[in-house]
Amino acid sequence: MSGNTFGRLFCVTSFGESHGAAIGCVVDGCPPGLELSEADLQPDLDRRKPGKSKYVTQRKEADLVRILSGVYQGRTTGTPIALLIENTDQRSYDYDKIKQTFRPNHADYAYVQKYGARDPRGGGRSSARETAVRVAAAGIAKKWLREKFGVQIRGYVAQIGPLELALQDWDAVELNPFFCADPARVPELETLIDTLRSEGDSVGARVSVVASGVLPGWGEPVFDRLDADLAHALMGINAVKGVEIGDGMRAAGMRGTEHRDQMSPQGFLSNHSGGVSGGISTGQDLLCSIAIKPTSSITTPGQSIDESGAAVEMRTTGRHDPCVGIRAVPIAEAMVALVLMDHALRHRAQNADVVSLVPRIPSQAP
Repeated sequence: MSGNTFGRLFCVTSFGESHGAAIGCVVDGCPPGLELSEADLQPDLDRRKPGKSKYVTQRKEADLVRILSGVYQGRTTGTPIALLIENTDQRSYDYDKIKQTFRPNHADYAYVQKYGARDPRGGGRSSARETAVRVAAAGIAKKWLREKFGVQIRGYVAQIGPLELALQDWDAVELNPFFCADPARVPELETLIDTLRSEGDSVGARVSVVASGVLPGWGEPVFDRLDADLAHALMGINAVKGVEIGDGMRAAGMRGTEHRDQMSPQGFLSNHSGGVSGGISTGQDLLCSIAIKPTSSITTPGQSIDESGAAVEMRTTGRHDPCVGIRAVPIAEAMVALVLMDHALRHRAQNADVVSLVPRIPSQAP
């Protein structure tokens, strides 16, 4: 199986399955000298881990990360950093009833068509369980970007099903189980998820990420455009079916007089392009959003086929999220961090000595 490595200079190679002994990754390309410990990586893993509230899957995983290599006396050495997270709460018997049946809109059918075999326990390699190691690896990137450039990467749930949620208060995001930045809407979300559980159904979501402090000049003008790499990274998250940078799809209905980000000596007058112009960062906030489908791991019966091709009625049992988008916030932040880390290193390698004669304007006019 190929396609398990992400990045060029800051490379992350992941391994493991949902119900295997452990999941992990090898991070190659981290600069030496960065002060690093498990305590730096654990907070985002705790934000992502299952079982934190009754509104997500009740699988109980501690998601404790271990650093196996690449760090000596508390600092990175420049050699590969191996990270390991043990699986401790697998319930593989939940999948015994469906191991010969294909779950609609899951990876099951496509997987067996490609490989001729599959691990039905929780989705195996195609499970979102794998994203925990991306979050761990991105903890390294987040810390380096923050210390070197002051980059801050934050996400929130901008929509759950029909409920659109405004960005009212960043501080509120970590104070409720929905990563919601509009605390007044939390009771509506609780009611929605409770209703979905009782009906045996699920719902989609939209997650938005804002990266501030990004320097102008990161990215490339042709194939490795910053926005293209962000789209690639974010679309690589399980269940993501759409990615927007800046205004995204709304740009199709706008005029040039509306969408152009005009400039003044005091700063940019808007940020419709999401902080990227011509594939290169402008120094404005980087704005990304992802659309996440409703999971088909639901108790409401549906039509499918078994391994012989015969028609069957499919009903998923076990522990599942009624809205997988809720726990996707730290994952989306992680993928943005990995892209920015990679491009920061690439920019440093080629363009560290460039001095622009054009003065740098603020990211936003006062």
